[in-house]
Amino acid sequence: MRIFLAGATGVVGRTLIPLLRDAGHVVTGITRTSEGKAALDALGIISVVADVYDADAVEKAVAVAAPDILIHQLTDLSGGVDAEGARRNARLRREGTANLVRAARAAGVRRVIAQSIAWAYAPKALPFSESDPLDIEATGQRAITVLEGVMPLEGAVLDQGDFEGIVLRYGQFYGPGTWTAEPSGTAPVHVEAAAFAAFLAVDHGGPGVYNIAEPGGAVTTDKALHELGWRPDFRIGQKV
Repeated sequence: MRIFLAGATGVVGRTLIPLLRDAGHVVTGITRTSEGKAALDALGIISVVADVYDADAVEKAVAVAAPDILIHQLTDLSGGVDAEGARRNARLRREGTANLVRAARAAGVRRVIAQSIAWAYAPKALPFSESDPLDIEATGQRAITVLEGVMPLEGAVLDQGDFEGIVLRYGQFYGPGTWTAEPSGTAPVHVEAAAFAAFLAVDHGGPGVYNIAEPGGAVTTDKALHELGWRPDFRIGQKV
């Protein structure tokens, strides 16, 4: 299939590219910089330079790629996770997602797969399942993340009828390229297993939300295990 990958130079995107490429998919990756373009070229995919905040540029890039599937793995965490970093990341989730969805709709994309987070649920006894509500009463920095970022992103992908929307609620990343080599947080997930979930979602599972984290933590993962065929122990180099 033809796949358009936003966030191609990020930690999940870089891991996802060889999985998609080696499966025979035609992948177009978007990046903001010439350095990013060179990195994507070296990975053997089609690359295009465009700013996700430029709606017209995004729509043109997606139209040229003519993808069957659009995968959204964009985040903005380069400045850290303080309040200002949360605002930047929330803006990317809100405005960047809206531009990608607009472009996907115009191009007739049949499925959009987007990255979200597994720690935005409203407080309750653990574990959280995909049907549990998000924390609409969040305050402070958490409100920026959940109300201004996660909810607009998920709504844009799920609350429409023009394409199949899939949201992957990732736990806390660990592994190569992340902030920690070992599991941490209440719902850890290895970055390579996270990329594997996005790879599977290209042609597995129905529309909706999937928790992606190692079993036994704060979220249930039965849906991803059964409907996507996901393996939390997957690592690059294993047979898909």
